[in-house]
Amino acid sequence: MKKWWLLFVVLGFVGCSEDSDDQASSQEFTEVTLQFQNQIEGENVVLNSETYVNSEETYEIETLRYIISNIVLIAENGEEFAYPQAESYFVVNEENEASKSIILENIPIQNYEAIRFGLGVDQSNYPLNGVNNFVPTAEENNMLWSWSAGYIFLHFEGNYTSATENDHLFAYHIGSHGQALDNYKEVTLDFQNTLALDSSNSIAITSDVSKIFEAEFSLSLEEIDDIQVDPEYSPQVMANFSQSFSTQQ
Repeated sequence: MKKWWLLFVVLGFVGCSEDSDDQASSQEFTEVTLQFQNQIEGENVVLNSETYVNSEETYEIETLRYIISNIVLIAENGEEFAYPQAESYFVVNEENEASKSIILENIPIQNYEAIRFGLGVDQSNYPLNGVNNFVPTAEENNMLWSWSAGYIFLHFEGNYTSATENDHLFAYHIGSHGQALDNYKEVTLDFQNTLALDSSNSIAITSDVSKIFEAEFSLSLEEIDDIQVDPEYSPQVMANFSQSFSTQQ
């Protein structure tokens, strides 16, 4: 009797294992494109020629680049699909149209309700750990500190005119500096409608660049126009920038 019972258990286990393998092998995958657009007042940013207005100054943008990382798609059942971390670092560069289309491969086909991503590089890989394949991309886009302290998360430059300054340069180079100044941020965007993946898909993500100056904090270029290793202002820039993203998905 015991032998028959053991045989039943073994066969049942094998059957369950085969069912699990069949389910895993039947899972379908697809590509998803994250399409980033940088806008101000609903219009795409134009570098070097278009003039924009914040609460106190007018400004032109010469450089706009930022790091997107740690991409996670959240399914309607709560399951999370984390894109492989070693491949999950990208530079969105307004000068390079192709960089604003991030193609994610081998995404499980199911219904998704939200996306989460990082701005910059989190502490586990900072300054340069674990993502060496990303270093050349960062170097090509001038997203590394020249003094080898790690990554620049946001590279935002241009010139501005205020009540006291005329055509004056500004530069926001924001990153983390050890554990004492961690400027990495995560952004979670809920889709307005469930995203049902099929054979090809695109997720449109917009950054309202004007929020760098005006969101959670109000920042004036006249007050400070060069923010880099600044324990007071650099966290404010990143807090504002993290609130600039939205999706109409």
